[in-house]
Amino acid sequence: MGWELDWLENRARLSPASVAIIEADTNHKRTYDEVNKRALAIACWLDHQGVKKGDRVALLSPNHISYFDFLFACGKLGAVFVPVNWRLSGEEIKYILNDCHPKIIGCHSDFTELLKGSCIDGTQVVQINCHQYEEIITGTWADRIESNLTETDPLVIIYTGGTTGNPKGVVLSHQSILWNAMNTIISWNLTSSDKTLTYLPLFHTGGLNALSIPLLLIGGTVVIAEYFEPVKAMEYLNLFKCSIVLFVPTMYHMITESPEFTKTSFPYTKLFLSGGAPCPLEIYEKFKQKGLPFKEGYGLSEAGPNNFFITADQATVKKGSVGRPMIFNEIMLIKEDGSEAIVDEVGEVLIKGKHSFSHYWNNEKATKEAVKDGWLYTGDLARKDSDGFFFIVGRKKEIIITGGENVYPLEVEQWLSAHPEINEAAVIGLPDRKWGEAVTAFLTLKDKAVITEEEIKSYCRIKLGKYKIPRNIFVLKELPKTPVGKVDKKQLKRIGTENSIIKDC
Repeated sequence: MGWELDWLENRARLSPASVAIIEADTNHKRTYDEVNKRALAIACWLDHQGVKKGDRVALLSPNHISYFDFLFACGKLGAVFVPVNWRLSGEEIKYILNDCHPKIIGCHSDFTELLKGSCIDGTQVVQINCHQYEEIITGTWADRIESNLTETDPLVIIYTGGTTGNPKGVVLSHQSILWNAMNTIISWNLTSSDKTLTYLPLFHTGGLNALSIPLLLIGGTVVIAEYFEPVKAMEYLNLFKCSIVLFVPTMYHMITESPEFTKTSFPYTKLFLSGGAPCPLEIYEKFKQKGLPFKEGYGLSEAGPNNFFITADQATVKKGSVGRPMIFNEIMLIKEDGSEAIVDEVGEVLIKGKHSFSHYWNNEKATKEAVKDGWLYTGDLARKDSDGFFFIVGRKKEIIITGGENVYPLEVEQWLSAHPEINEAAVIGLPDRKWGEAVTAFLTLKDKAVITEEEIKSYCRIKLGKYKIPRNIFVLKELPKTPVGKVDKKQLKRIGTENSIIKDC
């Protein structure tokens, strides 16, 4: 194995006594030496179970130290780590396991019932929060394990959300993960003194690759926590003196709506990052009022997920921008006719770099559709201003064409979310005989708020062109979310289709 492929072993040699991982709920600290020895023990155990290079090893667990045990063990052995989204249904999990066919599944006791009926013949299950697992970790094994790896060999398969069909397995090679980490460290100026709080699920690229792996590579500290609670999250940020944190907009919404947010100072946190979905501008404003540095990024499982850099100061001026491309990647915007978009024109985001994924597992057709001439076609739309800053405007598939005019849902969502009585907003297009599609808004209101449909439309007229104003408005108790916290627009479309007369739902 090349020295760069088992970089954990080298990091453990350089800073063996430094704290690598803290389990927030127990305050249990693990040094780099301990993390490396745990990974080696698991790698040796997997080898004894007959796991070979290229075999898949799955994990079904809330955020837990075993994610790093399995990831780094697979890296040493040449196996492929498959973290499974535990928020999926049993049938969805069964589909994923049948698709990747793991030899071994690590399972947390919280999800034993969920796993029942999903396993396939020949798959061994090991419970990761029990005495048996601790015996494996503390067992006497070899000092190192030999493998014949190259940087393009697969290391991780992350399955996408699957809201528009079956999940696709995004294959990330050793090279993909290493270059994303190096890109992030250098572009974002991460150091060994940085600490992060990882509440994002480690089965997702945001939890695993956005900050956790980069910080472990540079010698920083990753604090892992299981189930998100806004007050507890704020407490942990201060308790563990976290310098940088990434949450999704839903989490930030819960934090800023909590009364404790106004009472809490964050003396150690030098940067709050938002990702996973475009962030409502009102959240920017709430952090600005407290003098807290806040910005957002853009990424996807297939690339990085880190692709841009912007300073907190720039983010206050270029509100809503994800910044400029990072140091080791290329970004291009392409219009429908295949030409490159000029300043302030909207185009599809294309990405190129060694941090990009290898292919979709068992899905050559989808791979060919996504990657052309070395460029990843993301399906996301953006514009670039005259200073070279990029602004994500939405998904290509989500453009609403009404009366021949293009409406980007994000613009309408941002304006609706800024209304003092509106809690959350999502916008989609629904079929309309006259206009082709009708702009349709789904809202949740703040506690005790009362607002009429006409008041909402009058508010929209202040900022939006006539064709962008929602023709239909749903008021829901809550917006449906995907397993990774994004608004589930597929479910919203179903709700809208089933309720042709749009009133309070």
